[in-house]
Amino acid sequence: RLDALFAQLLSAADSDQAHALEMSIWRIWTEAGDADLDQLMTFGIGAMRAGQFGPALNSFNAIINADPAFAEGWNKRATLYFYMGRYDDSISDVERTLALEPRHFGALSGMGLIHTELDDEATALEWFEHALEINPNMPFILRRVDELRTRLQGEPI
Repeated sequence: RLDALFAQLLSAADSDQAHALEMSIWRIWTEAGDADLDQLMTFGIGAMRAGQFGPALNSFNAIINADPAFAEGWNKRATLYFYMGRYDDSISDVERTLALEPRHFGALSGMGLIHTELDDEATALEWFEHALEINPNMPFILRRVDELRTRLQGEPI
């Protein structure tokens, strides 16, 4: 399923089609295929969005412990660590995510955001560009790439 969606994403006719394809990919990524893990994922995402980092962390830890091959468990915990300012932990979890799903444009762009927070704009730009190679339809990342290219122009990267 994912291979076909990624191929279509690269040749999307317009932003509406690209967005629909991206949402289909996210739906697949977020489903663990186990009712208990899916429930933990839903709870963890809700808790993270509500700023309840402790309960969210407990949920994502439980998902990772139960199924360490589930890439989105690692990615969601990486996102949570980012929100918590735990950048080294976030990087570690993004690396695990990408080892399991190298096309994870969310994790790739997340790595760019981490490096932006670490004031390493050249590295952030590289991660954002890599994310756009997989999903060229991310408006926020496209704007960040343009901003970083302009700011870094003339500087060795």
